[in-house]
Amino acid sequence: MAATVAYEAVVQSIVAVLHGYLWWRFVRDTSRSRRVRRIGAWVAGGLSVMTSATLIGISAGHLKWLAWPGYVWIGLFFYLLLALVIIELPRWGLSRWWVRDGRTGRNAVEVGDAAEEPAKSGGVERRLVVARGAAIVAGLTAAGVTGHGMRTAFGAPRIDRIRIPIGKLPRTMDGTRLAVVSDIHLGPLNGIGHTERITRVINSVDADVVCVVGDLVDGTVAELGRLAEPLRGIESRRGTYFVTGNHEYYSGYAPWIEEVAQLGMRPLRNERVEIDGLDLAGVNDLGGAEFGDPADFGRALGDRDTTRPVVLMAHQPAAAVRAAPYGVDLQVSGHTHGGQMAPVNLVERLRQPVVSGFGRVDGVPVYVTNGAGFWGPPVRVGAPPQVTVVELRVA
Repeated sequence: MAATVAYEAVVQSIVAVLHGYLWWRFVRDTSRSRRVRRIGAWVAGGLSVMTSATLIGISAGHLKWLAWPGYVWIGLFFYLLLALVIIELPRWGLSRWWVRDGRTGRNAVEVGDAAEEPAKSGGVERRLVVARGAAIVAGLTAAGVTGHGMRTAFGAPRIDRIRIPIGKLPRTMDGTRLAVVSDIHLGPLNGIGHTERITRVINSVDADVVCVVGDLVDGTVAELGRLAEPLRGIESRRGTYFVTGNHEYYSGYAPWIEEVAQLGMRPLRNERVEIDGLDLAGVNDLGGAEFGDPADFGRALGDRDTTRPVVLMAHQPAAAVRAAPYGVDLQVSGHTHGGQMAPVNLVERLRQPVVSGFGRVDGVPVYVTNGAGFWGPPVRVGAPPQVTVVELRVA
């Protein structure tokens, strides 16, 4: 309890400081009117409270009515801050070079609202011009990037294709197509159309096997079962399989395991199946250990016929470190969203060995899909939603 209170206090403090910076640059620097500054301070304070409530309340399963205004603002807020930080250096340079020439206004005294009309040729006025110009550029840039990101996030997933050679693959399985989809994130911002779009895209690739690698939901079966219903229509020649992601554990994983089975997806719970000479294995998410449902690589991959190739479904790319001793031929994962909102992908590299696309982890070939949905802000920048077709070829 104490740790939770401390965490919430830290979040609220950081959010308040960042909104204070936003107020400073967008209101205080651009206006000499105390009235405008006071109104701006109240607006910034209100947005700060909404942001904290969204980050803390919704993640705890409360205040879901805040999802739309809260998460949309968080997306815009992120890019406003980023734009301001990028502009800081040229803004400072322009101020040093141009404002210093307007020395007649350097000593202007501000008294109440009387200072709303500074000398137009003075340094004070030039500071206003620079500040307002920077605010306009930052505001328009952030609004444009956020708008484009929302359009991308709510659009149909892009189909990416990759061929991966596997030395032990039987010739009868040459050309087998795996449709890999992750991070659908059914939740308060997604309607049933979101699930229908994703199902249509999956079915359009004519897959042999569909691999749903976690983070299907952000809520309970009672809340979201209706939105998951279109997944019943997923088509594949050799089956549709599912492994848990970390968000299933936040949402009540046991009922969802039963629900996805009812929808026609076979959960792979630290187990494997043999498909015409190919082993398809699945492990629980690494975060399942906190909920008494850990990943068990020995159970899923141990004591098997090593002459057969094995493809591992694991939500997090980092699972490859623990899978490496078992001679995994390919791991398919999600979790990262490809970073979702650039430049978050650069930070994500500190947490996961592969953020998007193909890579190797301790000798294990790993493919990470961007995911078909989004989490938090309904914004995707530099990481469009994906359904990936992995074509297995004989090496």
